[in-house]
Amino acid sequence: MSPASLRLFLADWLKLAATPSIRGRAFKVALVVGTLLNLINQGDVLFGDASANWWKFCLTFLVPYGVSTHAAVEALRTRGQGQRQG
Repeated sequence: MSPASLRLFLADWLKLAATPSIRGRAFKVALVVGTLLNLINQGDVLFGDASANWWKFCLTFLVPYGVSTHAAVEALRTRGQGQRQG
């Protein structure tokens, strides 16, 4: 992939990722999944006397947000390519 086509790909990808519907859905997924994972993985911090690891806490919300965003953008891109071909 040439640098110019890579820039075009990234610009298109980020444009889709920034749409309100994708951002909103990814936020909701991150809120639900991140909360559940934090309860599972850091229950001793929340309900016990262990010290908090704030990096883990934040990443536990950011990872589902990123995965949901990626999946939604790729689904839209794939659907768009199928419509153009077919």
